[in-house]
Amino acid sequence: MRENVKDVDLEKGLPFTLKIEESNVHIVNDIVDKFAIREDELSHIFVNGKYCGIGKEVREGDRVGLFPKNMALMFAEIRDKSRC
Repeated sequence: MRENVKDVDLEKGLPFTLKIEESNVHIVNDIVDKFAIREDELSHIFVNGKYCGIGKEVREGDRVGLFPKNMALMFAEIRDKSRC
């Protein structure tokens, strides 16, 4: 994935933040396509801190986290049983 992200100084370390100012980004897949990332390279996707899929709608101000397979992580959501 890192080969596809141009104009970013990766020597400063990871993670890094990109600001996307394009009106044609409506779902996570639009971001993945923009950076020519193959779907099979992705392990986990988060929008605003919530685990989601590649078809998740995104809006201005959303924070999207894309994790490659070599950075796979275990995800667990703890729910407050009293609020269910």
